[in-house]
Amino acid sequence: MIDKTQYFLLILQKAFSDLIAEARQGYVGILWWIVEPLLYLSVFYFIFIIVFDRGGKDAVSFLLIGLVVWKWFGSSIPKCANSISANVGLIRQIYIPKILLPGMALVTATFKFLIVFLLLIAFLYLAGYEASVVWISLPALIVVQFIFTLAIGSVLAGILPFLPDLKLIIDNVMMLLFFLSGVFFDFSGASPFVKSVLQMNPMLVIIDSYRSVLVAGSWPDWILISSILFGSIVLLAIGWFVLNRYDRVYPKIV
Repeated sequence: MIDKTQYFLLILQKAFSDLIAEARQGYVGILWWIVEPLLYLSVFYFIFIIVFDRGGKDAVSFLLIGLVVWKWFGSSIPKCANSISANVGLIRQIYIPKILLPGMALVTATFKFLIVFLLLIAFLYLAGYEASVVWISLPALIVVQFIFTLAIGSVLAGILPFLPDLKLIIDNVMMLLFFLSGVFFDFSGASPFVKSVLQMNPMLVIIDSYRSVLVAGSWPDWILISSILFGSIVLLAIGWFVLNRYDRVYPKIV
């Protein structure tokens, strides 16, 4: 019987091996983990700040924070959702609890996010944003976003092998959420009704919380963050139930 510590080590080992394999695929290796998001950020900076002149105070920092935070979520969900199919060769050779696969995919994406996030922190510091006591809330925000992403990814991973066409819907929904998550707009000036509707999107609340801490120097709304955490835990339990329920079925249908 494998205990929880061994499960945790297995996740880290698989994530590490995936990172090494990914780094060896190109000539630039690990450097691409930095270059790729920088190119991603540069494209949107050129379009929204230079071409559309969406300038103003804190415009660059506002945009970069939104893009970095979204990039972690946006790149993790498809990988978590497809984690069983992506490891079909492995799960047909040896037994691995399928409940671990979304976590392995997310840990890999999280490692790369942390590298870019540290670069973002360095940029903000050099741009004149002084570190304050509210920055101690950043680890809590990262943990909440991690659990939220894992919850969504686990549910999708559990049902995608049965409904493979769902992948097309996921891609389109992710694109829609990208534009509804406040990456490019500030919803603080919206009417109370519109604001309450927009805040039903957890990623909008999470992105706004990072901006509150890093740019405004204020604490996030802990009530909203706590509600996201509670909902994520419930959703995570559902996802894990489905993955555990059909654990032995997945190798036969993917």
